[in-house]
Amino acid sequence: MQDLMKFAPYLLMFVVLYFFMIRPQQKRAKNEKEFESSLKVGDKIITKSGIHGKIAELAETTVIIETMSGKLKLERSAISMEMSAALNKKA
Repeated sequence: MQDLMKFAPYLLMFVVLYFFMIRPQQKRAKNEKEFESSLKVGDKIITKSGIHGKIAELAETTVIIETMSGKLKLERSAISMEMSAALNKKA
């Protein structure tokens, strides 16, 4: 029992760390994967670097978007979930 009490603060610290840092990050990563897989042709998006465009073609890991200056090929992970959601909410 005495040994368990020695490790209780460390165990409590790990539990707090898990619920405040690790779990929210895992949840965010899961939401981003779902967002990337739900993209479809015609969606208006904003990239993490701030480029606005409309999806023209989809591949397994890449996306071709139409911008006012032409077409760009990007990785799906370069699309910002938060900014694209805000853009589509306004429209």
